[in-house]
Amino acid sequence: MIKNILFDFDGTLADTSEGIVRCTQATLREMGLPASTPGRIRATIGLPLGQCFSDGTDTPPERVDEACLTYRRLFNEIAIPCTTLFDGVPQTIAALHAKGLRLAICTSRSSASLQELLKVHGIGSYFSAHTCNDDVLRLGAQPKPAPDLALLLLERLGARAEESLVVGDTVFDLEMGRRAGCRTCGVTYGNQDLAQLQTAAPDFLLDDIRGLVTLL
Repeated sequence: MIKNILFDFDGTLADTSEGIVRCTQATLREMGLPASTPGRIRATIGLPLGQCFSDGTDTPPERVDEACLTYRRLFNEIAIPCTTLFDGVPQTIAALHAKGLRLAICTSRSSASLQELLKVHGIGSYFSAHTCNDDVLRLGAQPKPAPDLALLLLERLGARAEESLVVGDTVFDLEMGRRAGCRTCGVTYGNQDLAQLQTAAPDFLLDDIRGLVTLL
């Protein structure tokens, strides 16, 4: 029986892709680096920010740390105004919470940016805990698709993996959940399509997050 739901944030709860692309391009312009294509940037969403610049742009390795600092400085001004919750998210998390399920967030973004986005959209009170890229840096853990962030979140919740469901829009999320011993649910409306998600063999696939209410 599922008692806990561990949500990814970007592409699962919130449509952050346009803001991420705009903020990344603004970072590259400010640093005098070549622009990257939106598709290349979007393909890295869900990975730690440094890896996004390494894989999704032509940022030289020695300037990746500078790019991350610049991006974070520009984020609130450029990315947050472009971010929206997906249709049905507020109603769905409210309904799941009312059913007694514990909700948490497992994301590759920083804790500061997650907290700001939760505050802006007024949904932070529904979530009991979260793990972020800060935990990777502070604890020497491995980022998604390694299981570390999910395992740490389960520990913070005092939850059992077999009673938990990881919900995400990328194979990084689903692989993390599977390796942590959780059941997994892919959502097809985010940053990766159905064919990509199926390669991770999730237990469930949903085209609409509202389907979680009847699924559970």
